Amino acid sequence: MFLALLELKAARGRFLLMGSVVVLVAALVGIVSGFTTGLGDDTVSALRRLPATHIAFSAGTDSDQFARGLVDRRTAAGWRAEKDTEATPLGVSLTRGTTDRGAEVDLAAFGVEPGAFTDPGAEQGRSLGAAGPDGIVVSRGLLDDGVRIGDTLTIDRLGVRLRVVGVTGRSSYGHVAAAYVTTDTWRRIRFTAPGATTRPGDLPHQYSAVALRLPADTSPAQLAAADHRHGTATVSVEDAFAAAPGYKGERLTMNSIQTFLFLIAPLVVGAFFAVWTIQRTPELALLRAMGASRRLLLGHTLAQAAVVVGAGTAVGAALASAVGLLVGEQVPFSLPAGTLAATMAAVALVGLAGSALTLRRVTTVDPMTMLGAGR
Repeated sequence: MFLALLELKAARGRFLLMGSVVVLVAALVGIVSGFTTGLGDDTVSALRRLPATHIAFSAGTDSDQFARGLVDRRTAAGWRAEKDTEATPLGVSLTRGTTDRGAEVDLAAFGVEPGAFTDPGAEQGRSLGAAGPDGIVVSRGLLDDGVRIGDTLTIDRLGVRLRVVGVTGRSSYGHVAAAYVTTDTWRRIRFTAPGATTRPGDLPHQYSAVALRLPADTSPAQLAAADHRHGTATVSVEDAFAAAPGYKGERLTMNSIQTFLFLIAPLVVGAFFAVWTIQRTPELALLRAMGASRRLLLGHTLAQAAVVVGAGTAVGAALASAVGLLVGEQVPFSLPAGTLAATMAAVALVGLAGSALTLRRVTTVDPMTMLGAGR
């Protein structure tokens, strides 16, 4: 270890250059990880907040189920009748509205039954159950757009007027801030045509899906049988994330970038230490001639790699965290401590794996090199 540190000091320019590359790779991996998590939260955080275990969609809908599929109240009633099952209809629609103070906002309208387990309640103001049929509870993201409790929000082109009665936690769907209305109000938003005078009672009693709470011991066979009875296709809440617009494409893109960075890191580190080992061949041969064991040389090389990769990864983690603090909530960026630690540990491991590519040359160095056997 002492010799390894001496070499680090003697060739600090080279090692600082290599360490800088590790810093940049680690920081880039951390930043991409933050954007991956942030984009995922910005797409499906409203679904993630649902205290449900499964979502039942209309059978035959393979993609964009919230937008393309519809289930009727008979289906919802059938699921309610299942033993040990809680079921409630759920509506999800992207729309746009304008407040009476002129604030124009995009929102994801979630239709829930007041008092059901999907009702988010309210952190400020009143909940849907205490507000009447025309109330709307908005997430904190809409406060940033200028919506306030007491405003009247008019859904564009439909003329549906809603009173903002409460505020709940920050959540979004498809990069649009979520807002919660009753299922009857959601049907008006979903099925009312612009300029039409259709009465609420004449609108279809249909919803995007049915939110379920199933027993933990429900088997796939039982779930398939229930789907067959009710004409639905039920998936876990996590699998329902794929029904959010753009979720699968974003995850695939960001994960692909991360994968390539994880492939680049060991190649860069391995190339540096391969060149460094070639340049040090005479010194390594001298150490072998003086009686140094292969184990000592391996420890010497790995110590240098650990210092360079470990220090570079630590600085890269700090840089990624600083970027997260800098961008704040202006962009969808989220890098929790656990995610950062796991990502940086993976970077360090692949970096050390790259340095391991040079170990064979270290262990096979010939002591006779110092006596001119290579000439």
